[in-house]
Amino acid sequence: MIEVVVGIIRNESGDIFIAKRQKNQFMPDFWELPGGKVESNESHHDALKRELFEETGIKVIKCGLTQTIHQQYPEKTINLSVYMIEEYSGIPSGEEGQEYSWCNIDNFMNFKLLPTMWKIIKKISLPDCYWITPENHNTDSILEQCSQHIADGKKMIQLRSKLQLDKQYIEKFNQLCQLNGVKLILNMPQMNFREPCDGWHLTTQELLNFSPKELSEEKLIGASTHNLEEVKHAEKMFLDYISLSPINKTLSHPDTKILGWTRASEIISQSRLPIYLLGGMNNDSLKQALSIGAKGIAGIRGV
Repeated sequence: MIEVVVGIIRNESGDIFIAKRQKNQFMPDFWELPGGKVESNESHHDALKRELFEETGIKVIKCGLTQTIHQQYPEKTINLSVYMIEEYSGIPSGEEGQEYSWCNIDNFMNFKLLPTMWKIIKKISLPDCYWITPENHNTDSILEQCSQHIADGKKMIQLRSKLQLDKQYIEKFNQLCQLNGVKLILNMPQMNFREPCDGWHLTTQELLNFSPKELSEEKLIGASTHNLEEVKHAEKMFLDYISLSPINKTLSHPDTKILGWTRASEIISQSRLPIYLLGGMNNDSLKQALSIGAKGIAGIRGV
């Protein structure tokens, strides 16, 4: 197991600094975040500061751990710690002669990225709130509601149905989302993972029977969870995010036992995955959710 640290450096426009691995390095010509191996005599923070200064010339003033990734290569296993560089001095450049670029999240498709990069990009591009469609898919009103939520600033929509949806119907939502730079996540029975969307959301039962598939790296996979055991199972499946519910009583499940904020906080503290809270959420709940370490909130009516 090799311990590696990398840093997410952003400029004033929100673009991310990436660099191209050189010919003499492992996996040459792939693009990555700056960073490197943790030496035996140093902490992760010290290694991060040293590596970023050597590679980019910046001095890290403030940073925070945002993600850990275990990546198995044929030759080695990497334990990668990803840090958000919250404050730094200097102007990043290729101090070791490496090619570098400032890249917007939407343009990463144009680069040949290391496998771990997609896992990092998917997490940092997740919004702090997403809308879930109601069940009455027999009219165009859901599409109209979707348009309104997009106009209100939503950056991710979960198209949810208890029945299978027609591909042409899904395509209408996908086209609307694509035109507005919004991610569309599909949640319906018997998904084949080839539907026109940006990712898929599994029910709890689907999660427990799920085996990782050969999916495109840029697609998202999420799932519904209700307790720590299910959250831990989602981690083993290397999902990109999960929802945790119900936090409060809801109209749709009035008799379901609630988790409450305290238990939700305890579960979040024991998970490495981005977690969205569901169940009685509204726009006022977002601040509280973020304060206990959740990625954000989601819901049908209140968000």
